[in-house]
Amino acid sequence: MASGVRSAPKELLASVRDLGSAAGSGDPEKEAVVVNGIEVESLPFATAADGTQDPSRRVLTEEKGYKHLGFAFSERRKWLVLTSIFVRYTPNTPDEIVQISMNFNAAIYANAVPGMKTTFGISASKARLGQFIFLVMYAFGCELWAPWSEELGRYCVLQWSLGLVNLWQIPCALAPSFWMVFAFRALGGLSSAGGSVTLGMVADMWEPADQQYAVAFVVLSSVAGSVVAPIAGGFITQYLAWTWVFWISLIFGVVAQVIHAFAPETRASAMLAKQAKLLRKQGYEVYAEQELAGSFRKRIDFKEAFKLMWRPYQFLLTEPIVGFLSLLSGFSDALIFVGLESFGLVLAKWNFDDVQVGLAFIGLMVGYVIAYALYMWDYKKQRAIMQGDTANMAPERRLRLLLWLVALEPIGLFGFAWTSLGPPAVHWIAPLIFTALIGIANFAIYMATIDYMVAAYGPYSASATGGNGFCRDFLAGIAALYATPFYTSIAKGTRWQLTVPSLILSAIALVGTLPVYYFYVRGEDARNKSKYAKQLADARAEKRDERQEAITRASSRNTTPAQSRRTTPTTSRRGSLEVAPMVYQRSLAGKARGYETPTRAGSVKGMATVSESAEMARRESAA
Repeated sequence: MASGVRSAPKELLASVRDLGSAAGSGDPEKEAVVVNGIEVESLPFATAADGTQDPSRRVLTEEKGYKHLGFAFSERRKWLVLTSIFVRYTPNTPDEIVQISMNFNAAIYANAVPGMKTTFGISASKARLGQFIFLVMYAFGCELWAPWSEELGRYCVLQWSLGLVNLWQIPCALAPSFWMVFAFRALGGLSSAGGSVTLGMVADMWEPADQQYAVAFVVLSSVAGSVVAPIAGGFITQYLAWTWVFWISLIFGVVAQVIHAFAPETRASAMLAKQAKLLRKQGYEVYAEQELAGSFRKRIDFKEAFKLMWRPYQFLLTEPIVGFLSLLSGFSDALIFVGLESFGLVLAKWNFDDVQVGLAFIGLMVGYVIAYALYMWDYKKQRAIMQGDTANMAPERRLRLLLWLVALEPIGLFGFAWTSLGPPAVHWIAPLIFTALIGIANFAIYMATIDYMVAAYGPYSASATGGNGFCRDFLAGIAALYATPFYTSIAKGTRWQLTVPSLILSAIALVGTLPVYYFYVRGEDARNKSKYAKQLADARAEKRDERQEAITRASSRNTTPAQSRRTTPTTSRRGSLEVAPMVYQRSLAGKARGYETPTRAGSVKGMATVSESAEMARRESAA
C-alpha cells in the first residue's frame, strides 16, 4: 500500500492534512493512509503550551514508528551491530570490537612501563601514573559522553569518541617526555565513551524480556579487553619497543572505528527524525518529538544537563543499593588491574618470561567464558517468567545466580595466595585455576549488579549503572598505583611476601560480598525506602496496562515475515533496557518552542511525584 500512496493525487494528500481532530477517531469508513508502514492519520497531534492541539502538525511516536526502530531489526542484524561494537572498548568498561579495543587501550599500558622507565629515567611508580590518569578520566568521560548519545544519536558520538581516542595515541608514541604521555593519556580517557553508550545501543534494539543475552555479550566484551591486552602486551614487551604499545593500540582503534562506520544508527529519536523527514518530503506534516523541541541549540538545557550528569554520583552517595553494589563491582574490577601487576611477580617463581605471563591470562578468560555460559543457562530459566510479565518477577531474582558465584572471589583469592608460595610444592597451573575462579566471580558481579539496578531503577538506571561504571573505572585507576608496592612491601624479604597481600584482598572480598546476600533477602525493603525506586514501582503499576496495549497494537501492525517471535515486542517497554540513559534526552531536550509532546513517566519532567508520572501516562494514552 505504501507504494500506492507515493503516487497519490494532491487532493488525497490535502484531505489527509485536513483530517483535524477527527483523524484519530477511528472512523471505519475512512481508509487508513499508510506510508512506509506508518498510519499517518493515526498519529497524535502536537500539543501547544496552552494545552490545545495543533492539527497542522502530527507527532511520530515510538509506538507508531516502531517498525523503523532498532527493536524491529532482524535478530541477525541486531547481533551484527552488537558485534561491530565488540571490538571497541578502551579502558576497562563496556563496548565490544569497539569495546574490546577500549579495554585493550587501558590494560596494555602496563606493558609500556618498563620501557618508559628506561627512556625517561623515571621510577616505575611515576610511569604508572599514565594508567592511573587514563582510568580516572575515563570514569568521568563516560558520564560526559552518555547524554550526548541520547541527543545526537549513538553513531556520531561513538565515531567522535573513537576518532579522538585514536588521535591521542599518536603524541603518546612520539612524546619526548613522560608528562606529555601523561597529558594525552588523560585526554584519551576523557574522550572515551563507555558502557552507558554501549548499553544504550542494547536498549535501542531489545525489549526487556529479550535483552539479557545482549547485555551479557556486552559485559563479556568489556572484561575480555583486559585479557587480550596482557596477552598481546607480553609479545610487545619481549620483542618490540615500548612505543609499539601505542602504535598497536592506534591500529586496533582505527580498525574498530572503520568496522563501526558501517553500523547503523540505533537511537530511536534519531531514527524517528529520519522517518519524519521522509514523510514531509511526501507532503505530510509529520515531526519527531525531537524536531518539535526546536533546533539543537534551542532544545539543549545545560542546567538540566548538569543536574543529570551529577545524578550518577548522587545515586552513588545516597542510594544504598547503588553504593554497596557499585563498590563491590569496583573492587572486583580493580582486582584485575592488581593482577596485571602481581601476576608477573608470582609467575616469576616458575621462571615465566613476558610472553608466558601474558598467555597465563587465558585462565582469566576461561573464567569469563564459563560465567557467560552459566548466565545463558540462567536466562533460559528466567525467560518464561519475563515473557509472561517482567514486572511480576521481583528484581531480586536477578541476584540468585550471583549468590553462588560471588563466593568464588574470596575463594579464588585465598587459593591464589597459597599457590603464590611457588615451586616445588605448587605446580604453575594452580594459580591459573584460582584466577579462573576470580574471573567467574568478576563477570557475575558486573553482570548481576547491572541487571539488578536496571530492574530496580528502570528509567533511572542510567544513573544507577553510571555509578557502577564510575566505581569500576575509578577504583581500577587507583589499583594501578598501589598494586606493585602492595605486593613488594608487605612481609618483604620473607617467603610470605606474595601470599599475605592476596590473603588481605581475600578478606576484603569476603566482607564485600555480604551486601549481595542482604539485598537478595531485604532488597524490597531497600527499594521501598528509595524515592526513585519506589516512585518507579508505583508508576509502573499505574501505566503498565495502558503501555502494554499500545505496544501490542504496534506489534500487530509492524510484524513482518522477516521478524521472528523474539524480534517483536513481548512485554511492556519500561524504558527499553532501562539501563539506557533514556532520561538523558528528556533533560537535554528542553521544552519545545511553543509545543509539548507526550512525555514518559521517568523523564526529567516526570520525576517529582508518582501522581505526575501517572498523569503523563494518561496523557500519553489519550494522545
